Amino acid sequence: MKYTATIGLEVHAQILTKSKMFSGCNAAYASAPANSCIDEVSIGLPGTLPVVNQEAIRKAALLGLALNCEIPEYCEFSRKSYTYPDLPKAWQITMYDKPICINGELEITLGNGETKRVGITRAHLEEDTGMLQHGDETHSLVDYNRSGVPLLEIVSEPDMTTPEEARLYATKLRQILVFLGVNSGNLEEGALRVDANVSIRPEGQKELGTKVEIKNMNSFRNLERALVYELERQEKILREGGTIVQETRGWDDAAGSTLSQRSKEHAHDYRYFPEPDLPPLELSREWVAKRRAELPELPDAKFARYISEFGLSKQDAALLSGERETADYFETIVATAGASNAKPVANWITGELFRLIKDGAETLADVAKRVTPANLTSLIEVVAKGEIGSTVAKQVFEEMYRSGEAPVEIINAKGLRQISDSSVLSQAARDAIAANPKVVADYKSGKLPAIKFLVGQVMRATKGQANPQVVEEALKTELDTLN
Repeated sequence: MKYTATIGLEVHAQILTKSKMFSGCNAAYASAPANSCIDEVSIGLPGTLPVVNQEAIRKAALLGLALNCEIPEYCEFSRKSYTYPDLPKAWQITMYDKPICINGELEITLGNGETKRVGITRAHLEEDTGMLQHGDETHSLVDYNRSGVPLLEIVSEPDMTTPEEARLYATKLRQILVFLGVNSGNLEEGALRVDANVSIRPEGQKELGTKVEIKNMNSFRNLERALVYELERQEKILREGGTIVQETRGWDDAAGSTLSQRSKEHAHDYRYFPEPDLPPLELSREWVAKRRAELPELPDAKFARYISEFGLSKQDAALLSGERETADYFETIVATAGASNAKPVANWITGELFRLIKDGAETLADVAKRVTPANLTSLIEVVAKGEIGSTVAKQVFEEMYRSGEAPVEIINAKGLRQISDSSVLSQAARDAIAANPKVVADYKSGKLPAIKFLVGQVMRATKGQANPQVVEEALKTELDTLN
């Protein structure tokens, strides 16, 4: 018997704001000492009242619009009650039946090139919890720095059927969150966390199987690994005549398996009711229209435009459109160099620039101060004029990357201009011919590509400064004079 998998994801994304969801307390807790980013509201002291963070509302709506969600005119916060050490109030302020975003979708591109639309059920705002630091068997510590940080939970429809689809969906969602400046995308710090709901059923059966939730996946690779393991585990149970239990399981990266943590709660277990200290939010259509106007051109649209407008390859278009910072940098340089130079601009960025950044410890923002639009445009122009060749251009680019000097200054200071003097190159051609009699014999016997080796020898002798076209013509002239 074959089985069909059903997968839905819950992505918890911390929203990048200066203050917490319901107070003015500092939300930049990641590198702060334990319990140093707290206030009366975030640790739930009696008598304190929450105040909604407007920036968190704005960014949540931006994300919703980017995911083609509806933004209802009214949304409402509720209390979700449960007792756990990292939740100081014994309840969490969250959205339940009236979320800020509903009925959206996200398109992913599968490995075979086909596209698939994954539905977005809802995206709702809430406050994050604190963090437990487990010691030995006798004690655990609680750090409330994270408590109250704005959190956006994006819940997909159960439209995914393979672990690969789940990974692609989560990766694409992260890209959009980071592109909009809503979230840092840092899974290691817990700024972005993914839970998966997964079940299987016999192929052809309409009724879904028993759902199992998986937590503790700190990378998209581990998300895919955890789903592969869990699907195999559930299928093995059913084939052996067993029953799947609805529960929450954690992913153990070292063991490469999911482990049972607790039985799955239901909505009534949390005793949801409207938050009495916060009135419902009214989001006017004018307010939503302003948020829509704030949306930048998103990665998919940029990708398509870079191909159609600039003639870039799919690979280069994907590399340049994937991150907001890279896309902005590319477009700024193209605005200076001209659309006709978009391809060479793309080649320099995706080639030499990315290589040097990868080998170093700097970010694009750091090196953009040295590899400026004016400098890169100037380099492209001197190459196009034939003043330097491609090999020397790479040397100039690397020096420009290190020092921030203008290309012309580097070329003049180091005497790097291309040699096109036919008398000089004719002598170099004769030297190469004299030093390589076997290659010359091959050429004379009809193996014409052998001349490329001789061109290389001249280029080496001139340290890459010779004009390759002039070199080849000089070699042909000299070779034709030989008997």
